[in-house]
Amino acid sequence: MLHVERGGNGPLLVLLHGLGATGEVWEGVVKDWHGSWLVPDLPGHGRSAPIERYSFGSIAAAVAEVIPREPVTVVGHSLGGVVGLALASGWFGVDVTTCIGVGIKVRWTGEELEKAAALAAKPNKVFATEEEAVERASRMAGVPIRHGVSEVDGGWTPSLDMRAFGVGRPDMPGLIMASKAQVVLAAGENDPMSPQEHLKELVPEPVVFPGAGHNVHVESPSSLLPLL
Repeated sequence: MLHVERGGNGPLLVLLHGLGATGEVWEGVVKDWHGSWLVPDLPGHGRSAPIERYSFGSIAAAVAEVIPREPVTVVGHSLGGVVGLALASGWFGVDVTTCIGVGIKVRWTGEELEKAAALAAKPNKVFATEEEAVERASRMAGVPIRHGVSEVDGGWTPSLDMRAFGVGRPDMPGLIMASKAQVVLAAGENDPMSPQEHLKELVPEPVVFPGAGHNVHVESPSSLLPLL
């Protein structure tokens, strides 16, 4: 089952975090959102149970189970953006009207995919203290997180199921073509993983967040609000 946080009233905004993170990374966005919002921890992340196999489709299927059957706007960061696009296809029974993908890495080299596969095969480290495990989990997420660790025999470990790193390369042109929703791609001006020229191959006018890096939703949550 997925851990889900929910609040607010009005049009529903679904927020999907990136690989290694947890739903808490959206706290700065939801506090200023005037509608209702739903934020899950993705499978194998934070307080959500792992799944048998990690693909964009299997993650989307798990997320679809917790989304009400009503029109929704989906905002996804990085991996969450790809999952949002999968949901926007309508294949999972979710009525997505707009899908905003932030900081999606669209180009992958063979070497990068091999590195990700090697990470997916590694067991998580166990640390003596909760603080050390939190530090490690935050480093893997690329942003500070508090809810990404679990107590185990012998200490504390990041909750992230390392197998999630093996999710692979997204078929971005195929996902955009299949989308029944309006698709917006966006990234920080200084996001090395999602440069504007890569996004422009997929959409005519990607949104640029001036001065921001890969984690604009954490660095500058208010930047996202005009887009929403």
